[in-house]
Amino acid sequence: MADIAVLDDVLDAGIMVKRILERKGHKVLVFSEEEDFLVHAKEHTLDLVILDIKLKKMTGVEVLEELKNIRPEVKAIMLTGYPTLETARESLKLGAVEYCVKPIDKDELEHKVESVLLS
Repeated sequence: MADIAVLDDVLDAGIMVKRILERKGHKVLVFSEEEDFLVHAKEHTLDLVILDIKLKKMTGVEVLEELKNIRPEVKAIMLTGYPTLETARESLKLGAVEYCVKPIDKDELEHKVESVLLS
């Protein structure tokens, strides 16, 4: 299926996303450090990235902006426990395709991932 990378400052949250998506046959790598994620993105082709908006050193929006400079074709879904219209607009403006609110609903995540991968 798809090669997916997840970046979340809470490792357990990333692992939960990984488990959900691996059951659907996807290959999923989880990162909790922005630098590690960006290095991986430079060196590997990814079908989809899932970025938490609230991270340790950067925001998910800033990571998305850097990522789009490296790999403009990559598709992104943003995650947040603190949804605001401003972050949603900024994420979509920078090329995120979808936006999910935490706590993550398994069915919603699966549906959005499939939808984004098919687009």
